[in-house]
Amino acid sequence: MEILQEKKRLDFGLTFRQAMEMGVKNAPSLLGCALLYLLTIWIPYINIGTTIAMANLPLEMSKGNVVNPTFIFQAKWRRYMGDFLLTEALMMLGIYGAMLFMVIPAFVLGLSWSLAILLLFDKKFTPLQALAASNKVTYGSKWTIFFVNLVFVICAYVLLAIIVIPAAKASVFLAVLLVLLLGILFSTVGVAIKASIYGQLKDNLNCEE
Repeated sequence: MEILQEKKRLDFGLTFRQAMEMGVKNAPSLLGCALLYLLTIWIPYINIGTTIAMANLPLEMSKGNVVNPTFIFQAKWRRYMGDFLLTEALMMLGIYGAMLFMVIPAFVLGLSWSLAILLLFDKKFTPLQALAASNKVTYGSKWTIFFVNLVFVICAYVLLAIIVIPAAKASVFLAVLLVLLLGILFSTVGVAIKASIYGQLKDNLNCEE
């Protein structure tokens, strides 16, 4: 008999703390993933597997592991190519359809389905099950997910401006280098934010609404 747990809500502060820890720890690995992905994106069939793997980086990070860059070449990703593409197609159709009702429903739907790809692979769901499960686990936490990402984007741009603008006055080369380094850091923290969100909410599948 399945035991129902108390439903969890996303913790704003915890999300940022975990994201910073995971992001810094995985920054070199994620840079390696990105470089390997860009170097092989032109290879047919292999590129669909690596694309799926890149979409699942938050899932790997949510397990507390340091990501091995070569994991993007694992054959398991290509095995679920159909499920991945079908899930993405259903998400796009649903969100674009919701835009006919004035943007906000599409925005809410995007947040509801934001964890669908991770659930698809982690729980071995069908595409429809993954979408339904994502809607369930994010229920009650959509606004927190929105504000976490909003605060992250604002902080990233403010920090970028504070550091890069003065550097640009001294040296264009230095400014470009800082933009690249900060871009790598922000990208890894952004992936880690999704990993933290997933780690906190995935167990809501066993909770009552």
